[in-house]
Amino acid sequence: MATIKVKQVKSRIGAPRVQRSTLDSLGLKKMNAVVEHEATPQILGMINSVKHLVEIVK
Repeated sequence: MATIKVKQVKSRIGAPRVQRSTLDSLGLKKMNAVVEHEATPQILGMINSVKHLVEIVK
């Protein structure tokens, strides 16, 4: 399966608790942090729920 790089571009301050825990589950703890995951449906769903805080990096 393909890998996908995710970068946190906006702060988690002010985000609902559910979205903060989703960022934690993705491994994003700080601004501009980049993590790499397999592009599974579960990971893509988590990215979709916090799409306003992250971006996909090539």
